[in-house]
Amino acid sequence: MTIQPAKISTDIAFLNGEGHPIIPGETILEFTRRNYGYDSIPTLCDAPNLDPFGSCRVCSVEVALEEGGPTKTMASCHTPVSKGMWVYTDSEAIEKLRRNIIELVLTDHPLDCLTCEVNGNCELQDVAARVGIRNVRYPQGKNHLHYKKDRSHPYMTSDFSKCINCYRCVRACDEVQGQFVLSMAGRGFDAHIVKGMDQSFFDSDCVSCGACSQACPTSAISDIFQSKAITATEKTRTVCTYCGVGCNLEVSHKNDKILSIQAPYDAASNSGHTCLKGRYAFKFYDHPDRLRSPLIKRNGVFEEATWDEAYDFIADKLKQLIADHGPDSIAGISSARTPNEENYLMQKFIRAVVGTNNIDCCARVCHSPTALGMQRTFGTGAATNSINDLYLTKCVLVVGANPTDAHPVTGARIKQVVMKGVPLIVVDPRRTELARYATHHLQLRPGTNVALLNMMLYYIVSEGWEDQQFVANRCEGFDEMREQLLQLDLDAMEQITGVNREEVKAAAKCYAEAECAMEFHGLGVTEHSQGTYTVMQLADLAMITGNIGKPGAGVNPLRGQNNVQGAADMGAQPHQGAGYLDVTNPEVNQKYNVFYKKEVPSKIGYKIPEMFEAALAGDLKALWLIGEDVVQTDPNTQKVIRALSNLELLVVQELFMTPTAELATVILPGASFLEKEGTFTNGERRVQRVNRVVNPIEGTKPDGQIIVDIMRRMGYDQPDYTAEGVLEEISQIVPFFAGIRWNDLGDNGKQWPVAPDGTDTQILHQTEFKRGKGKFYYFDFKESNEIETYEKDYPYIITTNRELEHYNCGAMTRRTGNVEILTEDVLMINPKDAEDNFIQDGDLVCVESPRGKVDIKARVTDEVKPGILSSTFHFPEIMLNNITSDEHCSEAMCPEYKVVSCRIRKSRGKNRG
Repeated sequence: MTIQPAKISTDIAFLNGEGHPIIPGETILEFTRRNYGYDSIPTLCDAPNLDPFGSCRVCSVEVALEEGGPTKTMASCHTPVSKGMWVYTDSEAIEKLRRNIIELVLTDHPLDCLTCEVNGNCELQDVAARVGIRNVRYPQGKNHLHYKKDRSHPYMTSDFSKCINCYRCVRACDEVQGQFVLSMAGRGFDAHIVKGMDQSFFDSDCVSCGACSQACPTSAISDIFQSKAITATEKTRTVCTYCGVGCNLEVSHKNDKILSIQAPYDAASNSGHTCLKGRYAFKFYDHPDRLRSPLIKRNGVFEEATWDEAYDFIADKLKQLIADHGPDSIAGISSARTPNEENYLMQKFIRAVVGTNNIDCCARVCHSPTALGMQRTFGTGAATNSINDLYLTKCVLVVGANPTDAHPVTGARIKQVVMKGVPLIVVDPRRTELARYATHHLQLRPGTNVALLNMMLYYIVSEGWEDQQFVANRCEGFDEMREQLLQLDLDAMEQITGVNREEVKAAAKCYAEAECAMEFHGLGVTEHSQGTYTVMQLADLAMITGNIGKPGAGVNPLRGQNNVQGAADMGAQPHQGAGYLDVTNPEVNQKYNVFYKKEVPSKIGYKIPEMFEAALAGDLKALWLIGEDVVQTDPNTQKVIRALSNLELLVVQELFMTPTAELATVILPGASFLEKEGTFTNGERRVQRVNRVVNPIEGTKPDGQIIVDIMRRMGYDQPDYTAEGVLEEISQIVPFFAGIRWNDLGDNGKQWPVAPDGTDTQILHQTEFKRGKGKFYYFDFKESNEIETYEKDYPYIITTNRELEHYNCGAMTRRTGNVEILTEDVLMINPKDAEDNFIQDGDLVCVESPRGKVDIKARVTDEVKPGILSSTFHFPEIMLNNITSDEHCSEAMCPEYKVVSCRIRKSRGKNRG
C-alpha cells in the first residue's frame, strides 16, 4: 500500500505509441490507468484493495522491448512497467484473446442477467459488453446449478452458480480481513468456493465484514441488502458511528430510506474495508423502538409533549435551580457518539449559559488517562501517528487492547502486517485473537501494567538499548527515572505480574532494537487505578527508544467510541475548555469571556463520578445527558441509579428508551448519525465530515439544534445549527482547528493540528514536543485497593471487554441483525476454575462482588488464566456493572473496570446451555 505519493521518474515507456513517464515499481495496469483512466484495460480478478493475482488474464496486453520489436502477451496486472517498454492495450490479437476468455467464462455462468440483483452493476456484464461478446460459441458447461443458495446468515448470502472463479472473495478474506474463511475446492468445472470446512456462512468462522461481497464482481457473494444493486437513486458519503477508526461509508438511499452501505476504496481511514457494524448494522436508524416525541414524566408516568412544552419545562426548572442553588447545582454529560459541533455547543451551553464547568463526557470512563498522561509527557493528549504507518513499522506493541473486536479495521491491518513478518508484542490478560499471532504475548494479571512496563524499561536501561541521542536532545528527567528503574526488584515484579522475566526481556529487546516501533493501547491500559501512570510509561517506552516524531512509530491510543477524541478536543471536560485550554488560567478565562460574550466560570467542575457523588449528597440538582446510558455502562449500577433518582431534573437526549432514559424527567428524541451533519475526529486526529443521509425521523431533531433551542430559551443568542457555521466558530477558539473549514475537508478530512493555510499534520512531535522536551516519569507499582480490600473473600478477578458484534451498551446493535449472531453476554472462565466450581459450558454462573451479583452464562475457555474471568455489558438483561466498583484512576478518575474482585458459584437458576 502506498503511503506517500510516488515519485515519477524521467524514464519513459510507451502506451499505444505515446511516451509517458513511469513510476518505479508500478505495473503496466497501474501505468495505463494513471495515463488513460481506470477503465482503460478491462479486468475481472483485479480489485483496488487486493494484490495483483493474474488469474483471469482479461487484462492481457502485448509488450515489446523496442519499437517495432517482437511482442509478447502478458498480464498487465502483475507485470512491472520498465524503461523503453512498448505496450499495446487494444491490438486485434488482444481483443480476440479477451473475447475468447469471456466466452469461456460465460459457458459456466447462468445468463439470467435481467433477473439478477446486480443487473446493470455487474463487472462480468460490463466486460462482456466491452470486449464485444454477441454470442457464445462453446457448449454450455455444468453451470454450477447444483449449488444451493446460502441464506443461513443474517447478512451474508451466496449463489455460487454465479461464481466465475476469479478468487477475489478468497483474496479479500485473506488479504483484507485476514480471516481465511473462503477457499477454492475442486478442479476444472468442479472448481468452486467453499466456506470454512464446506459450511454455510453462519456456521463458518466468517466475521461478516462483507469484504468478500464488495469484492465479488458478480452476485455470487452478496448480502441481504443487495448492496451492489442499482436500486438506489443517491449515494452519500459519511463516517461510521461505531468506533474510533473513523471508517468512511458510502450509503445508498432512495426516497429517504437507506438501502445499503459499502466502503469507499479511496478512504484514508479504511481503504474499502469496514466491519459488520459499519457495513450492515444500520437498521436501528428507523427501528420501531426509536423515540419519536418529547416525553415529560408526570406522577411517575411519561406523557408525550410538544417541543415547546418540553423546552419551557426544562428552561423554567433550570432557571429556578440557578436562582435557588446556583449554577453549580447543574451539570451536563456530552456524548462521544455525536459530532464535534454538538459537543462544542453542549460545553458552551453549560459554561456560557448555565454558568458552570460541570461538563464531562464518556472519555472520562475510557481514555481520560490517555489525554492526561500524554499531556504530561508530550504536551498533547492525542495519537502521534497515522494508522497507515503500520505499513512502515518494524515492530507493533499492543497493550490492553483487542482491536480485532473493538477496532476491527485497524485490527485487520495489524494482523496483515504481522502475517507478513512484522514482530508483534501483545500485553493482555486474555489470549486475544492478535495474541495468537504474537511473537511475544505477555499474559499478565489484570491491574499489573505498571509492574510489567517497569520491567521492560528496566531491561532497556540495564542492557543499554536506549536511544541515547534522542534521550539527550529531546527529553528530560531520564537520569532520575533510570536511577529508580535500576533499583527494581525483578523477583517481586515477576511474581506480581505472573510473567516470566525472560519473556519480558525478550519483548523489551524486540521493541527497543526495532528500526521503528508502533504502540497501540486501549482500555486495558486506562481503566485501572494506575491508568494515567501506565500511559505515561508507554510514553517513556517510546521516548527512551526514539520512537516518537517519525514514521512507523509513536504512541497511538485506540479510541473506544467514534468521537472520544473530538469530544475532549471540543472542551467536554471540567478542567479544560475548547482546545484543551485551562479553565483556571485567568488569561484563558478572559479569552472565553470575550469570545462567548458571557462570563464563564474559572473553577474546575465535576467529573462524572463526582457528579454522582454530588447528586447523592444533594448538591447536584439537575443533570443533562446526551446519548449516554450511564445506568448500563458506568460502574456500580445501583449507585448510579440512586444518584440519578435523587436529582430534581434529569434531561436525556436519546434514540431509544434506555435504562437511563427510564429515570429521566424529560426525554428529548435526538437524531442518529445518519440523520445529521457535523464532523467526527477519529483516533488518528482525522477530522472528517459526517454528511446527512436521510432526514430525521418524524418527531425527532438533530442534537445540535436541540441544544441551540434551549440556549435561546435560556436567553443566549445562538444561530440555528449548521455544521459549517459551528465549525467556523470552533476554528476561531480551538488553536489546532484554525485551518479547518467545512468545504475544505474533502472526502478524507484533515489531521489536526491544521494551520490557518489548511496544512494538516500526519505525525506529531517531529522536531520538538508540544511541551518543549518530552518528560520521563517513574512510578512504583501499587496494588489496586479493590484487591487489597476484598481479595480474601472475593478471590477471583473479573475484567470487562467488548465483542465484535456489539457496541457499548448495545442500544443500536441489538436492534440490528447483529443480535442474531451474538445473542447474549457470556462469562469467560478457565477450565480449571470451571471444574473447581462444578461449572460446565453453558451453565448459569452467579458472579458476586461486594456491590452485588449477576447470573451469566459460562463459556469455558483457555483464553483467560485460572483466577481470571471476563465478560461484556452489551445486554441490559445481565447488567454486569451491578458488580463493578467505585475504584478509579488516581489521576483522571477513570473507573477501574478491568480489576473487579468477585467470587463465583454455579447458579441456582436453570442452565441455559
